[in-house]
Formats: sequence, C-alpha cells, structure tokens
Amino acid sequence: MPELQVLFFDVNETLLNLEEVRTSVAGALKGGDEVASLWFDTLLHYSLVSNATDGYRNFGEIGAAALVMLAKNRNIEMDMQSARNVLEPIRSVPAYPEVPKALEDLKTKGYRLAALTNSSRKGMQTQLNNAGLARHFELLLSVEDIGIFKPHRHVYRWAARRMDINPQNCLFVAAHGWDVAGAMEAGMQATFLDRPGQNLYPLAPKPDFIEPDLEVLASKLK
Repeated sequence: MPELQVLFFDVNETLLNLEEVRTSVAGALKGGDEVASLWFDTLLHYSLVSNATDGYRNFGEIGAAALVMLAKNRNIEMDMQSARNVLEPIRSVPAYPEVPKALEDLKTKGYRLAALTNSSRKGMQTQLNNAGLARHFELLLSVEDIGIFKPHRHVYRWAARRMDINPQNCLFVAAHGWDVAGAMEAGMQATFLDRPGQNLYPLAPKPDFIEPDLEVLASKLK
C-alpha cells in the first residue's frame, strides 16, 4: 500500500450529522425518513444530470429544486424560496460526536487534512465553522471551483493536484458508497464510514478500510 500523506473528507453525513435536515425535509413533504432519503437521492440524481449536460448549478439550488419536484408529486405547494427555507438547518448541523477528536488525532500523527464537498464553497465554510471543524483542515475544497460534481473521477484528481500530491498517496473518507467508488476510480485509497442507513456499492471495488466511525479509523492509521 502506498504511503498515505493526505486525507480527504466528504462533509455531509460523513463528518456532519444531517438528522435535523432530514427531519425538516420529511416534515415539509409530510412523510417519514424514507421521504428524506428520496430527496437526497433525487438531489444526487440531478447533480449527475448536471455533469452529463455540462450545466453546473449550485448544489443547494439543485437540492431546493429536488424538494419542489417531490412536493409536487405529493400535491404539496412549494416554491423555490420555501424549499430553501426547509433546507436552512443544513447550515448549522452538528459534527458526529467522535469527529473533532479524531481529526485532531490524525493531524497529530502527521497527516494533512482537506475537505472535499459537492456543496458550495460558502455553504461548506459556514457548515464547518458552525460545527467547529474548519480549523482542522489545510484546504476546504468545493466542486464549485471546477463545475463538476463528485463522483466524477476528475474531481478527486483535481483535489489531489490542489494538495500537490499523487492520488495514490491520498485516502478519501466518506459515508457514501458512490463517493468511495469515485475516489477509488481516480486512484485514491478509500475508507467507507458505515454510518446508519449508508451502504457500499456492490459493483465497486472494496475500499481499503470499512469502519464504523472516524475514531476507529484514526486508531488504525499509524
């Protein structure tokens, strides 16, 4: 295994707990947690449509549009501004309990840390500042800068270039099977954090690490 020097982290549902957002979405759509999951799946679907059509739009705006679409399917009146209001809790969601100490432990071990998200630059900075995590990272990288969403392999290779490192010397950490698959396709090593409700993609290569949380991963890296 090539030497690890840089660790990249997805943000939402990997470092940050989106339970408050899921509750807000489910309430607006008058459904349960499965409706919140459908919203996130729809958001991801249309981000990939954006990739395929070279029509980049802000991830938050796609999220609001996805919410409007689902509301219409359920005969619920909702405009874009109302949808943005429903998603407002995403700006101040908390970190998972083990995350701050685990990030500090990884820095102490000498790893360089960076965040890599599909969210907008401003949105990510707001989230990580509010969660008290921004200080742990050397770089906060948003796909807004290149107009391509993860899991396109170009995103991960671009991130490696920004850190002046070969992808094979990077470990990407995410709680989404699709994100892990994209990073591995780009030549990175990868960790899947087995957060509740998340699953690996069975047709993708098995990641280098499968761990229940970031604390366990930090304890295994030398």
